[in-house]
Amino acid sequence: MLHSIFTMIVNAVASILAGVMLLRFWMQVVRVRPPQSVGQFVYQLSDWLVRPLRRVMPGGRHDWASLLAAFIIVLLSVIAILGLPTGFDFKLILLVAVERLFEWICYGFMATLIIEAIFSWVNPYAPLAPFVRALNEPLLRPLRRIIPPLGGVDLSPLVLLILLQIAVRVVSGLLFGAV
Repeated sequence: MLHSIFTMIVNAVASILAGVMLLRFWMQVVRVRPPQSVGQFVYQLSDWLVRPLRRVMPGGRHDWASLLAAFIIVLLSVIAILGLPTGFDFKLILLVAVERLFEWICYGFMATLIIEAIFSWVNPYAPLAPFVRALNEPLLRPLRRIIPPLGGVDLSPLVLLILLQIAVRVVSGLLFGAV
Protein backbone atom coordinates (compact mmCIF):
# COMPACT_ATOMS: atom_id res chain seq x y z
CA MET A 1 0.00 0.00 0.00
CA LEU A 2 2.79 2.44 0.87
CA HIS A 3 4.56 1.56 -2.37
CA SER A 4 1.45 2.37 -4.41
CA ILE A 5 1.09 5.72 -2.62
CA PHE A 6 4.77 6.44 -3.20
CA THR A 7 4.39 5.48 -6.88
CA MET A 8 1.37 7.75 -7.24
CA ILE A 9 3.20 10.73 -5.72
CA VAL A 10 6.37 10.16 -7.78
CA ASN A 11 4.35 9.77 -10.99
CA ALA A 12 2.30 12.91 -10.27
CA VAL A 13 5.32 15.10 -9.54
CA ALA A 14 7.36 13.66 -12.40
CA SER A 15 4.56 13.97 -14.94
CA ILE A 16 3.99 17.63 -14.06
CA LEU A 17 7.69 18.49 -14.19
CA ALA A 18 8.40 16.48 -17.33
CA GLY A 19 5.23 17.82 -18.93
CA VAL A 20 6.40 21.38 -18.33
CA MET A 21 9.83 20.55 -19.79
CA LEU A 22 8.19 18.98 -22.85
CA LEU A 23 5.87 21.98 -23.25
CA ARG A 24 8.88 24.28 -23.10
CA PHE A 25 10.60 22.22 -25.79
CA TRP A 26 7.52 22.10 -28.05
CA MET A 27 6.80 25.84 -27.68
CA GLN A 28 10.28 26.52 -28.98
CA VAL A 29 10.00 23.99 -31.81
CA VAL A 30 6.75 25.50 -33.14
CA ARG A 31 7.95 29.02 -32.28
CA VAL A 32 4.83 30.01 -30.40
CA ARG A 33 4.92 32.70 -27.77
CA PRO A 34 2.91 31.64 -24.74
CA PRO A 35 0.55 33.96 -22.90
CA GLN A 36 2.38 35.70 -20.07
CA SER A 37 0.86 33.59 -17.28
CA VAL A 38 1.66 30.31 -19.05
CA GLY A 39 5.16 31.48 -19.95
CA GLN A 40 5.94 32.52 -16.38
CA PHE A 41 4.67 29.20 -15.04
CA VAL A 42 6.63 27.13 -17.56
CA TYR A 43 9.90 29.03 -17.26
CA GLN A 44 9.84 29.35 -13.46
CA LEU A 45 9.07 25.66 -13.05
CA SER A 46 11.71 24.52 -15.53
CA ASP A 47 14.64 26.97 -15.28
CA TRP A 48 16.17 25.20 -12.28
CA LEU A 49 17.06 22.21 -14.47
CA VAL A 50 17.14 23.59 -18.01
CA ARG A 51 19.64 26.39 -17.34
CA PRO A 52 22.39 24.12 -15.94
CA LEU A 53 21.78 21.61 -18.74
CA ARG A 54 22.31 24.34 -21.33
CA ARG A 55 25.98 24.41 -20.33
CA VAL A 56 26.22 20.76 -21.35
CA MET A 57 23.81 20.94 -24.28
CA PRO A 58 23.65 24.47 -25.66
CA GLY A 59 20.57 25.48 -27.59
CA GLY A 60 20.38 26.09 -31.24
CA ARG A 61 17.34 25.85 -33.37
CA HIS A 62 15.72 23.61 -30.74
CA ASP A 63 15.86 23.70 -26.96
CA TRP A 64 17.46 20.28 -26.49
CA ALA A 65 18.19 21.02 -22.83
CA SER A 66 14.44 21.02 -22.11
CA LEU A 67 14.01 17.65 -23.81
CA LEU A 68 17.00 16.24 -21.91
CA ALA A 69 15.56 17.63 -18.67
CA ALA A 70 12.28 15.83 -19.35
CA PHE A 71 14.15 12.58 -19.95
CA ILE A 72 16.19 13.00 -16.76
CA ILE A 73 13.01 13.53 -14.74
CA VAL A 74 11.40 10.47 -16.29
CA LEU A 75 14.53 8.41 -15.71
CA LEU A 76 14.76 9.47 -12.05
CA SER A 77 11.09 8.67 -11.49
CA VAL A 78 11.52 5.21 -13.02
CA ILE A 79 14.61 4.59 -10.89
CA ALA A 80 12.68 5.67 -7.78
CA ILE A 81 9.79 3.34 -8.58
CA LEU A 82 11.53 0.33 -10.16
CA GLY A 83 15.04 0.59 -8.74
CA LEU A 84 14.80 -1.66 -5.71
CA PRO A 85 12.16 -4.10 -7.04
CA THR A 86 14.28 -4.84 -10.15
CA GLY A 87 17.63 -4.78 -8.39
CA PHE A 88 18.57 -1.69 -10.42
CA ASP A 89 18.39 -3.49 -13.77
CA PHE A 90 19.52 -0.46 -15.78
CA LYS A 91 18.56 -1.94 -19.15
CA LEU A 92 14.98 -2.39 -17.98
CA ILE A 93 14.97 1.02 -16.27
CA LEU A 94 16.23 2.70 -19.44
CA LEU A 95 13.63 0.91 -21.61
CA VAL A 96 10.83 1.88 -19.24
CA ALA A 97 12.08 5.48 -19.14
CA VAL A 98 12.17 5.75 -22.95
CA GLU A 99 8.71 4.20 -23.22
CA ARG A 100 7.31 6.45 -20.49
CA LEU A 101 8.79 9.59 -22.08
CA PHE A 102 7.21 8.65 -25.41
CA GLU A 103 3.89 7.99 -23.63
CA TRP A 104 4.00 11.36 -21.90
CA ILE A 105 4.78 13.13 -25.17
CA CYS A 106 1.79 11.47 -26.80
CA TYR A 107 -0.45 12.12 -23.78
CA GLY A 108 0.61 15.76 -23.83
CA PHE A 109 -0.47 16.05 -27.46
CA MET A 110 -3.73 14.28 -26.62
CA ALA A 111 -4.36 16.73 -23.79
CA THR A 112 -3.79 19.76 -26.01
CA LEU A 113 -6.14 18.30 -28.62
CA ILE A 114 -8.85 17.80 -26.02
CA ILE A 115 -8.30 21.30 -24.64
CA GLU A 116 -8.56 22.75 -28.15
CA ALA A 117 -11.81 20.82 -28.73
CA ILE A 118 -13.25 22.14 -25.47
CA PHE A 119 -12.27 25.69 -26.41
CA SER A 120 -13.94 25.28 -29.80
CA TRP A 121 -17.19 24.19 -28.13
CA VAL A 122 -17.22 26.54 -25.13
CA ASN A 123 -15.32 29.69 -26.06
CA PRO A 124 -13.25 29.72 -29.26
CA TYR A 125 -12.12 33.27 -28.44
CA ALA A 126 -10.66 32.40 -25.03
CA PRO A 127 -7.23 33.97 -24.41
CA LEU A 128 -5.49 30.57 -24.38
CA ALA A 129 -7.26 29.22 -27.49
CA PRO A 130 -4.79 30.63 -30.08
CA PHE A 131 -1.85 29.33 -28.05
CA VAL A 132 -3.27 25.80 -27.84
CA ARG A 133 -4.24 25.93 -31.52
CA ALA A 134 -0.67 26.91 -32.43
CA LEU A 135 0.71 23.96 -30.42
CA ASN A 136 -1.53 21.51 -32.28
CA GLU A 137 -1.29 22.97 -35.77
CA PRO A 138 1.99 21.26 -36.86
CA LEU A 139 0.47 17.85 -36.12
CA LEU A 140 -2.96 18.57 -37.56
CA ARG A 141 -1.88 20.31 -40.77
CA PRO A 142 -0.75 17.12 -42.59
CA LEU A 143 -3.94 15.32 -41.59
CA ARG A 144 -6.12 18.21 -42.76
CA ARG A 145 -4.57 17.88 -46.22
CA ILE A 146 -5.73 14.24 -46.34
CA ILE A 147 -9.03 14.39 -44.42
CA PRO A 148 -11.48 17.02 -45.68
CA PRO A 149 -14.06 18.49 -43.30
CA LEU A 150 -17.30 16.53 -43.39
CA GLY A 151 -20.35 18.76 -43.10
CA GLY A 152 -18.16 21.53 -41.70
CA VAL A 153 -16.76 19.27 -38.98
CA ASP A 154 -12.97 18.82 -38.80
CA LEU A 155 -12.28 15.17 -37.98
CA SER A 156 -8.49 15.51 -38.04
CA PRO A 157 -8.19 15.92 -34.22
CA LEU A 158 -10.11 12.67 -33.73
CA VAL A 159 -7.89 10.87 -36.25
CA LEU A 160 -4.78 12.27 -34.55
CA LEU A 161 -6.02 11.06 -31.13
CA ILE A 162 -6.44 7.56 -32.54
CA LEU A 163 -3.03 7.68 -34.26
CA LEU A 164 -1.34 8.82 -31.03
CA GLN A 165 -2.95 5.94 -29.10
CA ILE A 166 -1.80 3.49 -31.76
CA ALA A 167 1.72 4.96 -31.60
CA VAL A 168 1.86 4.47 -27.81
CA ARG A 169 0.82 0.83 -28.15
CA VAL A 170 3.20 0.11 -31.04
CA VAL A 171 6.20 1.67 -29.33
CA SER A 172 5.41 -0.11 -26.08
CA GLY A 173 5.08 -3.39 -27.95
CA LEU A 174 8.34 -2.86 -29.82
CA LEU A 175 10.25 -1.98 -26.66
CA PHE A 176 8.88 -4.83 -24.58
CA GLY A 177 8.20 -7.41 -27.31
CA ALA A 178 4.52 -7.97 -26.51
CA VAL A 179 2.53 -6.42 -29.36
